[in-house]
Amino acid sequence: MDMHLKNLFGRFQEQFGSGPGLGPGSGTCLMKVEGIAPNFIKSIYRAAAALYRTEPWKRLRPGHLFGIRVGKESDWSNKKQPFPCAQFVGGDGGDIGIYMFRNENDGKRMMGSRETIRIPNVELLRVTFEVESLMFPSNKKMIRSLLLEVSGTDRFPVIDVARCTSLGELLFRNPTLEELRFVYAFMRAISLVHPLLQVDNEGGPKWSRLVHFEPFIETVDVQWPPEVAKGNDLVAVTVSHPPGQAYEEKATSTASSTPTKYAEPPKEDTFADVRVNSNGGLRQCAVCEKEVHGDQSICCGRCRAVIYCGSVCQKQQWKDTHKSVCGLYKAMMEREEELAMKIFMFPCFAEQPCKWLEALNVHQKGMWRRKCSCYSHCPFGLLPVKGGLWDSWGGLDDEEYPQDSPFHNHLRDGISSPILLSGWSEYYNLRSLPLSSPVADILSHPLTVYYILTALSISSKNRLLKGKEVILHYLGPEGELDWMPAFAEIGHLLNGSGNIQIVMVGPEVPTNLSGTTSGISSRVRVHLLRGVYQEEATYLPSPHVIVALNCGLERNGIWGPALDVINAMGFPAFFTDPSEISCANAKQVLRSAGLHITHPVTPNPFRSPVRNHGPSNNLPSYSNGFVFGVNT
Repeated sequence: MDMHLKNLFGRFQEQFGSGPGLGPGSGTCLMKVEGIAPNFIKSIYRAAAALYRTEPWKRLRPGHLFGIRVGKESDWSNKKQPFPCAQFVGGDGGDIGIYMFRNENDGKRMMGSRETIRIPNVELLRVTFEVESLMFPSNKKMIRSLLLEVSGTDRFPVIDVARCTSLGELLFRNPTLEELRFVYAFMRAISLVHPLLQVDNEGGPKWSRLVHFEPFIETVDVQWPPEVAKGNDLVAVTVSHPPGQAYEEKATSTASSTPTKYAEPPKEDTFADVRVNSNGGLRQCAVCEKEVHGDQSICCGRCRAVIYCGSVCQKQQWKDTHKSVCGLYKAMMEREEELAMKIFMFPCFAEQPCKWLEALNVHQKGMWRRKCSCYSHCPFGLLPVKGGLWDSWGGLDDEEYPQDSPFHNHLRDGISSPILLSGWSEYYNLRSLPLSSPVADILSHPLTVYYILTALSISSKNRLLKGKEVILHYLGPEGELDWMPAFAEIGHLLNGSGNIQIVMVGPEVPTNLSGTTSGISSRVRVHLLRGVYQEEATYLPSPHVIVALNCGLERNGIWGPALDVINAMGFPAFFTDPSEISCANAKQVLRSAGLHITHPVTPNPFRSPVRNHGPSNNLPSYSNGFVFGVNT
């Protein structure tokens, strides 16, 4: 009988919820929101899934209130933020979700010791993560028809606005489109910043079971989905804990946010010997630079990002520098899951490049020769070429690489126009490529250029749509000089509209190729020039956009003169870097050069899916991993 009652109670709890929340979803459906686009619903579900993966409920409770500010007051109706206070519910049992309030006072009034208190005429916006089997039919139909992303393994967000009547009953309504824009921006921002919260062991009452965090405020740039951008692609979102925190500027910078206040790690200096998960390759100590086998090295037990040969070097760097950035590195490591491209069916971790290429049967073949050091003796652009696209792609089967042929049946209103892509899935479907094909690793360069021209640089996109030519200055080419067959794909994606002239300038251009022009397709010409940009720029045709991929702006100060020229010309420029930490340093370099970052650091949808192997850290790193821009 006891077991029967336990099972019965378990089913009741699953169906009706428990814990501090207001119970399961109300049956509202986003498809019924006036003016909403299906693509925005997809964006909301993606943002919710990304937040769910960071598991904020592991340590956040309803008592941890957050202040939210999305853009300016004038951006919203009634000239005020819709729901500027939020809490996470369900971390200690019950329905998992987020509650957002009109003001901090409402949040405090509804926050009971165990249950959410129903206060009459207080309206709140809820995001509850529900099991699909218990959802209302309208939501199930929406999830299946739009193929919406799942949160975790079996949950989906349900968003509604709840209000308690004077009789204690709950009334629900669909959120407005404006309210959904607000909650989208909050979910994107809080998933980045909540891992930075640091425990305050000295704060709060000694008897309290609630974990206390140090005061915190952080601003991040969130990119609006195109369907709700309203003329501005980006919005600054400020999250504070507790609400009402004021800024305390510091000189350092994070990778994807405006620098505000860093909370110190816990006061006690405890170190955990965390062994590095490695396939046996060599790693390098971040302090003494000693080479050590991966299975013999350790990493920081808090962020798991930095590699050491032993505890002596670990403790030394903790005192010198690592203590101040450990929280930042931890936040970057939290994005591993989000950045990994799990759609592909080939190995996506190249700890040892030669072995990775051998596993794909393309080692020392075609364009793949630039993916390891075996041909480092051969200057860029001068790899021996047998001829033929089959040889260029290393002998892959015909259906595994893009053919040198146009796309058919891609007309808009009967008129040819550039094919707009949002990611690898669309491209692979377009070319009917199997997801076991590794060509994305090389195509990342040309498709990132194409993405910048058609999605990020509005002026370039407009020129192409009008059938005009775009001049692109491409700075610092290296391996790209041997990947011209891959760059021909840009011409096919133009789909009969517009032309592109790419001027590649850099010291790695071989002398015997400098000054040559190649028509790699009917709509793309590449002009090669050996030299440094600051000396050659005045002799080149004025660009519509400037691009530097995997540029390493932080390296040795070599970019300073080139950035001065870019600043003086005032043309839009876009950069990519492999990791968030390199982007953080790049932002500082750009600001020092007087350049205003107008497109913030964001994951590049056409980054290589192959994760790079950093010698002294585990931070997620991909070729062309993140893109950012100035004067855009």
